[in-house]
Amino acid sequence: MTELAIGIDGGGTSCRAAVADRMGTVIGLGRAGPANILSDLENSLVNIVESARQALRDAGYGDETASTVFAVVGVAGANVGDYGQRIEKALPFKNGRVVTDALISLQGALGDADGIVGAVGTGSVYNARRNGKLHGIGGWGSIVGDQASGARLGRDLLERSLLAYDKVRPTSPLTEKIMAEYGNDPERVVEFAHTARPRDFARYAPAVFGAAEAGDAIAIEIVREAADAIDASLNALSWPECPTICLLGGLARAYHPWLADRHKTLLAEPKADALQGAVDLAVKLMNDRQRGVA
Repeated sequence: MTELAIGIDGGGTSCRAAVADRMGTVIGLGRAGPANILSDLENSLVNIVESARQALRDAGYGDETASTVFAVVGVAGANVGDYGQRIEKALPFKNGRVVTDALISLQGALGDADGIVGAVGTGSVYNARRNGKLHGIGGWGSIVGDQASGARLGRDLLERSLLAYDKVRPTSPLTEKIMAEYGNDPERVVEFAHTARPRDFARYAPAVFGAAEAGDAIAIEIVREAADAIDASLNALSWPECPTICLLGGLARAYHPWLADRHKTLLAEPKADALQGAVDLAVKLMNDRQRGVA
């Protein structure tokens, strides 16, 4: 009997997969396109499966092995409606479970310990474990949520660039640069925004942080508002004896200097990343099912 587990981190920019043996040793890695199930369910499924197949090939197995493995897939939006259930039913694995990206981030960062984890990348989501009990917030997508995410930073930058163009708000070198990118034509900005996906907005996040570090007033305003949103989310999950806060994701380290001091003092390096968290949960799922525990 094949005893393999696959952990998958379905991010808004790319989908990563890792194959592990029963002991949790990673033996193969794979990567495919984005897996934002709220904005593109069909292609998310394609990329989830493709990343798993690549990981299996990397481990020396054929595509047909997918039907024999246990898998845990962590994706943003798994907590919204029936999106997670629809992905779960379509998975080609022997036993597949879809969970939130917050859960795999927490498991990777803290293992089984208590604390708070915030994942800030293309999207944003938070989870806490207190006395073994889980509580998560956020992860509602960039249209009405995902504050401080790369997608929201990009959206906010374009909004302020348009406001500056209309002379409603002050301009800055960054907003001027953005408008120049679109030929100083606000209609082109609007056309982009109406068709853009979260990852398209998120490509502006490095420019926002770079400009903020260089003293650009508008960029500083955007980053400070985003950091305030992170602080507010951490406040909502924190408790007096909270031992640790871990920030994960592509933007996590960039936010460290902007956070409130009360949160900076609790910041700790994660034990591992979200992909490793998915692997750990997949191995546990495999071993529990084979023992008849779950």
